[in-house]
Amino acid sequence: MVSVTVEDIKLVGDEKETIKKVVKKVLNEEKIKHDVNVYVILTNNENIHQINLEYRGVDSPTDVLSFPIYESDEIELLKKEKTDDVEETLGDIIISIPKVKAQAKEYGHSYERELAYLTTHGMLHLLGYDHINPDEKEVMREREEKILSKLKITRE
Repeated sequence: MVSVTVEDIKLVGDEKETIKKVVKKVLNEEKIKHDVNVYVILTNNENIHQINLEYRGVDSPTDVLSFPIYESDEIELLKKEKTDDVEETLGDIIISIPKVKAQAKEYGHSYERELAYLTTHGMLHLLGYDHINPDEKEVMREREEKILSKLKITRE
């Protein structure tokens, strides 16, 4: 199940449908066999700034934050046959809609593409991907682009 919550912002299109489509595609591409819940919160720069400061110690707004339930080495459990010993919730993703708008303009692509990219990015973090070192970053970027390409949400 994908739950999308909107906080203190006005949506401009079919954001919820885009997010649901992306989340389902990422789970499919990553071969997640369990039914999991993903909670996505769409918010403004002020709210994400406060969350970024509280949880990461970073005193600025960011575009996307992910809060996984699983450690990266536990993700393999989700790829195996369904069992009862798996937590239903995969985690939370928080996206700043003002950042989506600004970055779409900055990078010269559509609002939908930026929203889909940040959702994909957040989902991959929930599934144990990271971009701390260059090798991890390359793997994560390749996965992001492959998923978006399969959804036909490409750079314009």
